[in-house]
Amino acid sequence: MVRKLNVRRTTLFVACVLIISAFVFGAAVEGQDRPRTQTPTPAPSPTPQTPRPGRGAPTLGEPPPVPKLKPTPTPTPPEEIEEGDKIRINADLVQLQVRVIDRNNRPIGNLPQGEFHVFEDGVPQPIEYFTREDVPISYGLAVDTSGSLRTQLPTVIEAGKSIINSNKSGDETFLVRFVGRENSEIAQNFTANKEALMDALDNMYVEGGQSAVVDAVYLSAEYVAEYRKGDESDRRRRALIVITDGEDRNSFYNQEQLFARLREDDVQIFVIGFVNELDKEAGFIRKSPRDKAVNLINKLASETGGRAFFPESLSELPQIANEIIRDLRTQYVIAYNPTNKTNDGTYRAIKVTVDQPNSAEKRIALTRTGRLARRESATSPKAPPVRLPVTGTNGPTRKP
Repeated sequence: MVRKLNVRRTTLFVACVLIISAFVFGAAVEGQDRPRTQTPTPAPSPTPQTPRPGRGAPTLGEPPPVPKLKPTPTPTPPEEIEEGDKIRINADLVQLQVRVIDRNNRPIGNLPQGEFHVFEDGVPQPIEYFTREDVPISYGLAVDTSGSLRTQLPTVIEAGKSIINSNKSGDETFLVRFVGRENSEIAQNFTANKEALMDALDNMYVEGGQSAVVDAVYLSAEYVAEYRKGDESDRRRRALIVITDGEDRNSFYNQEQLFARLREDDVQIFVIGFVNELDKEAGFIRKSPRDKAVNLINKLASETGGRAFFPESLSELPQIANEIIRDLRTQYVIAYNPTNKTNDGTYRAIKVTVDQPNSAEKRIALTRTGRLARRESATSPKAPPVRLPVTGTNGPTRKP
């Protein structure tokens, strides 16, 4: 009897537990399906948690900062220039070699900078550099060795030696012998060694062929201009002395190309022209060979600030050599900063004037007549098939 009662109690207890469990489970499921009507409370910001030893829990770190609008950056004011600071200016200076003479062609060599005035296309230009010191000279001596100068060559060689003997410390000279475009060469490259220059002059010889005067001047002036080019501290004078009859018969370049090239370089040209043997007779529509030669020689000298000589006899050569030496030694070097910076390939006329004294003395300033504002992409004219080769081992061979 007692045993049956216990079984009944146990069965009743289990049934009650099952009923209660079913009620609780059903309420939970019903709560998930029913939409919530209350606004959830925002969760608090996470705080760093220290991992418990042995569990390796990750660290969340500090929360990211709140985004903010960045203010407009304030421009940095330009750095003030203090007194005495050095400022580098990339100025494309134009250098001039200026001779000042009186009415009798005597040089005047003691004038201060303040008495010089430079004009480009009529506009005054600021002078950035000025010196009347006896600076070194780099010059070439180009001798026409065609048959037309056969009788004059021995005296020409002696005149050349007189010029070379006047070289001072720092001066350098190179020698060119020329006939036509196929047989013109550098007989001696730039050197200060007078003995080597004298030997090269003694080895000059006459050769048959048609003269290429324009080519010889073009290439020789270019050679002088490119020598030591780019040396900012170099203020040496550059010149070319040409001895010829002036009759051009076989040049690759024409005169227009020649003078366009000369306007790009600051090379003074002195010419000794033996024109007396040339034909004076002119044709119906052409000038005489002598007139053409005289015009070319005069233009070479005047456009470059040099000088032309037309000796009547060989006895005048020693005096001409002395005058060339004097002209080279009594010059002023002036560099100005052009106000017109446009590099458009146009021609810019240059004029230099000097203040006149109260006396009757007349001062005349001579320099090159202008320059070309070379374009950045400008290229030089096509080179002739054969350029000036070097006969010895004193310098690099000029290749075609």
